[in-house]
Amino acid sequence: ERILQRLAIPPVAWDIIAESWQRHDPSLYGRIDLAYDGQGPAKLLEYNADTPTALFEAAYFQWGWLEDAIAQHALPDTADQFNSIQEALVATLSKISAESGCKSLYLTCLPESVEDSGLIAYLADCAVQAGFATTNIAIGDIGSSGAGPFVDMSGAPIAMLFKLYPWEWMITDDFIRSPSMRHTRFVEPAWKAILSNKGILPLLWALAPGHPNLLPSYFEDDPARTALAGRYARKPLYSREGSNITLHDGDRVLDEAGGPYAVNDYVWQALASMPSYAGNTPVIGSWIVGGIPCGIGIREDTSPITKNTSRFIPHAIIG
Repeated sequence: ERILQRLAIPPVAWDIIAESWQRHDPSLYGRIDLAYDGQGPAKLLEYNADTPTALFEAAYFQWGWLEDAIAQHALPDTADQFNSIQEALVATLSKISAESGCKSLYLTCLPESVEDSGLIAYLADCAVQAGFATTNIAIGDIGSSGAGPFVDMSGAPIAMLFKLYPWEWMITDDFIRSPSMRHTRFVEPAWKAILSNKGILPLLWALAPGHPNLLPSYFEDDPARTALAGRYARKPLYSREGSNITLHDGDRVLDEAGGPYAVNDYVWQALASMPSYAGNTPVIGSWIVGGIPCGIGIREDTSPITKNTSRFIPHAIIG
């Protein structure tokens, strides 16, 4: 409870989170963002554990780019790519179906988002390959009968729901107080609300100070943050796609991004050593599917803060 309070997770969600963990509700995927400048170990910037995007680009489009580049002799025939994301998605979805006994999967998002709708369509295709019968549904069309699982517009029960809708939003919605929360199974599960919170950065640092893959991180009200010597990234506990992040060097703001998450508790994280290529800063997104790393995607920007407008860059391994 102390940690849940520290992460600003409302008490109304605590039991739902705990129960999902105790049931071992399975996770499908997540994206770990890494800073790597070619010198020493990569550094964890953050873990996008719930509703990470750029999956379609990483799993499908960059593999097509590799095949096209080889066919056009822009790359050698031996060129490869760290990318078995789609295969891992299908295998993990198949395992989730087998272990849960559920053969039907609903997928939801805010339909006005073209990016989210595209990702939902892609995951639905992967789920069909895994043996699911799928239904895409707008999140506003999900209802409850007051008992049992959530239902669709026809009253059919939704036993399992993939939601491209963050847990921190659901926690503040009427959704969270519905009895149906304990009957419908969610992908991603409620325990991902902890891992998708930027507060895990100082918690990890406290658990493993000096770990070679971690950057020193502290909650904003922790006096120990002075150890960062004024060079830090200030990040809201709840934010997405770089929103409301500021980079500081003493009294100087190196970069900042606006957004809707300003009313938040914050963490401070030591600035990472970021490479720059022709004025562009790349960030490596390491995709974790079914708990196993299975591919990377790279995004770059003229800003050191990666945003939803940053470019996706395919990669190739040549040797």
